[in-house]
Amino acid sequence: MSPARPEPVQVVKQRRDAALAALSGGVPYIQYLGIGFERRGDELTAVLPFDDKLIGNPRLPALHGGVTAAFLETTAIIELSWQMLWPDIEAGALDPDRLAAGELPRLPKTIDFTVDYLRSGLPRDAYARARVNRSGRRYSSVHVEAWQDNRSRLFAQATGHFLMPPRDGG
Repeated sequence: MSPARPEPVQVVKQRRDAALAALSGGVPYIQYLGIGFERRGDELTAVLPFDDKLIGNPRLPALHGGVTAAFLETTAIIELSWQMLWPDIEAGALDPDRLAAGELPRLPKTIDFTVDYLRSGLPRDAYARARVNRSGRRYSSVHVEAWQDNRSRLFAQATGHFLMPPRDGG
């Protein structure tokens, strides 16, 4: 008996992309800010495209601090959700069509979130990546870093703690 044949790479990529699009597309505030996510395997990079509505101080001009905080918090929540869903996505147990139809998993809820504003966010695209420091059944801790032109020159970073939704969907 021959071993099971792996799925075509296009099928796997489509499933991953559909799951990510449904996950991030299901939150209206993510859409309002214009945040998108680039995926390379299981690694996500959040992208905040520049828009004039994101400016808080037009004299500098600089990104609004609330926009920066929302960008970092959103990045953390989507990263946590992505890691929670990844095993089901890879096993083919997650139906992207059901996700696209609005059957989204419950997202982690913020317990606390602390932002360090390191410098002004300039009027240009911003990027962020989250690293999960601890992920348990009930509680998770995440660190997020945001940059614009140079990954080693952060303009903000944050640490957050999140209450995780029950994994059984209940």
